[in-house]
Amino acid sequence: MLGLLLLQVLASCLWLGHSEVVKSFDSCPQFFYARTFPNSALNPKNPAWICQRFRNSYHYATLYDRDRRIPVYSAYKYQPAEGKRPRGWWFVEPQLTGKSNLKEMETESHLIEQYHISSEDIKKSQAVLDDYKGLKGLDHGHLSPCGHMVNDVSKMATFTLTNIVPQDSVLNKGQWGVYEHKTMIKKTKGCKTTYVITGAVPGNTYISEDRVNRPSHIWSAACCLGDEEPKDAWGAIAENDKNEVEELSLEDLEKRLTELYGGPVTLFNNACPRE
Repeated sequence: MLGLLLLQVLASCLWLGHSEVVKSFDSCPQFFYARTFPNSALNPKNPAWICQRFRNSYHYATLYDRDRRIPVYSAYKYQPAEGKRPRGWWFVEPQLTGKSNLKEMETESHLIEQYHISSEDIKKSQAVLDDYKGLKGLDHGHLSPCGHMVNDVSKMATFTLTNIVPQDSVLNKGQWGVYEHKTMIKKTKGCKTTYVITGAVPGNTYISEDRVNRPSHIWSAACCLGDEEPKDAWGAIAENDKNEVEELSLEDLEKRLTELYGGPVTLFNNACPRE
């Protein structure tokens, strides 16, 4: 009997040790070149570091702003592959409820029906489906895009509301879409591995009765490796109410973000070319 109890305690410790919402990205450093994370200038007052886990694997990493209920950025490896775009569901992060140690993203309905977590508990520190209902002129803007993922499971994993911001519809379907699906293909030719960090600068307006922030800017940065070492890097930024994307060097993007965030921003390891 005592042995069984000890096994249960050990199992609980192992479960907690694989937590998805973590204190840093040390549990999923593979999405950052040379295990170097963006510096703390991007950190919100109430952050959550999420190793985005689905079907027993990590697919990308997200720094989440619990107060504004939007991701600060998502980091991933650029590995575009053909596949169907998932439709019909959105996930949330169980551990942000404070009521669950579930390791993987789940749907709201599953948490409510199977685990008896109330909708109010789910809503406290993250966006929910109702926040995005009836939006006019705004889309579910992916920071880690479905089209940049390597397989169907990874594509499904991008459909979590912790990876979504209210993005201008014209921009999302227009020039930002061009950057994601055409420009990135051109720029990554000859890259063995490309690390990407895509983020959103908090804005001054909100949707859903002031629950979810509408970002002022959407930005993205990439560091391209040749055989082993970085050989190129670049950035892009767009105001979230205009159908225009500015392509710029990594150095210039970091300078722009330094102005927008009010503190010196470093996105990648110093080996990634700035100019």
